Amino acid sequence: MNKKKAAVQRDDHGATVVITHRVREYRHADYERWLDEISSLCKASPGHLDWHPIRPIPGLTETYTVVIRFDTRSHLQAWMESPERSRLIKVVEPLFVSGDDFFISSGLDFWFTPSGAKAKVPIRWKQYLVTWSAIYPLALGVPLLVTPTLRNLGVPTSVLLTTLVVTGVVVFLMVYLVMPRYTRLIQRWLFA
Repeated sequence: MNKKKAAVQRDDHGATVVITHRVREYRHADYERWLDEISSLCKASPGHLDWHPIRPIPGLTETYTVVIRFDTRSHLQAWMESPERSRLIKVVEPLFVSGDDFFISSGLDFWFTPSGAKAKVPIRWKQYLVTWSAIYPLALGVPLLVTPTLRNLGVPTSVLLTTLVVTGVVVFLMVYLVMPRYTRLIQRWLFA
């Protein structure tokens, strides 16, 4: 296989960017307006798949995290380097405590990358095993806790609603609790 064909194949797996902005106190409303403006432009970009902002918890953090997915790394790179995004970043910079921080990865690599974006990413089969071994117990245990809780709260029995809540809890636990600790615990094997 030649290098050009290999590069195209790698590009077809999609790409994710995780952007963090620490916003100055009392400037959140201005940032939210800016976020609305930039999100509409990003969503109109070729190859855009998903835009997911994670807002700060009032009184605890000033950090916004935006996760954006594109169908290819080249489409994502085109958006990140676009004149529209550059112009809007210049507009919003006075609201930041620190700069426009972001990390681009493919697939779920951002779970496996320590804080420094220059860190090496583990090979895919290790990512697969780690993700599977983390999701399996959650997929078994979370429904056993969530389903009775929903029934006790009087929520009607609905497979769609129960699945929505269960998957929401599983993803929350994976992103915020399990994967950051788990990858730290097995870091030596994972990055060997």
